[in-house]
Amino acid sequence: MAQPDTVTRILDTAEVLFAERGFAETSLRNITSKAKVNLAAVNYHFGSKKSLIQAVFARYLDPFTERFHRALDELEARHARDGSRIPLEELLETMARTVLEVPAERDSLKVFMRLLGLAYSQAQGHLRGYIQSQYGDAFNRFIELVRLATPELPDAERFWRLHFILGSVIFTLSGLDALRDIAEHDYGERVSVHELVQKLRPVVVAAMQAPLPVEQSVV
Repeated sequence: MAQPDTVTRILDTAEVLFAERGFAETSLRNITSKAKVNLAAVNYHFGSKKSLIQAVFARYLDPFTERFHRALDELEARHARDGSRIPLEELLETMARTVLEVPAERDSLKVFMRLLGLAYSQAQGHLRGYIQSQYGDAFNRFIELVRLATPELPDAERFWRLHFILGSVIFTLSGLDALRDIAEHDYGERVSVHELVQKLRPVVVAAMQAPLPVEQSVV
């Protein structure tokens, strides 16, 4: 079998097993057994489990960051013409649209979201470091634009709100099938992925625009 097919089969198998079981709980032997390749093939193409995990993320994040930078370029150019500030709603819409476009090519949005959640919830310091070093420029650019769109928020408060939103998005999109089944069974509502994102949009915008909490005095 050709080399690219072997690499693709390893990556396809690894991303599904990582999403289902977690990084620590998935061994290279689990992956090689299901992918029907030998351990030497994994070591040859990736070198280590750590590098394999990073390669799984790169398949999503490489095309995502390329498209995201392009989308932000267009957004900034459009608003530069009239000197207006980019509204928060447009920033979030641009992020959502780009997130949806990339996994749609592979029909695995929920897998991508589960992996993203695991990157934060499991002890994978190397992965967070890798994501920051390889893709931090795109996310830092987005956060700076969000800062300009929400000047009333202190930096620490903005940090927390963005991560609360990230948690909501990951939970919603990683449990996509179950949530759509519940909506259809209990409410007779059939919802596409894009319609679900539209339902999520006002919630995350409201979270970012909510009044600052009133500080309570310590008794």
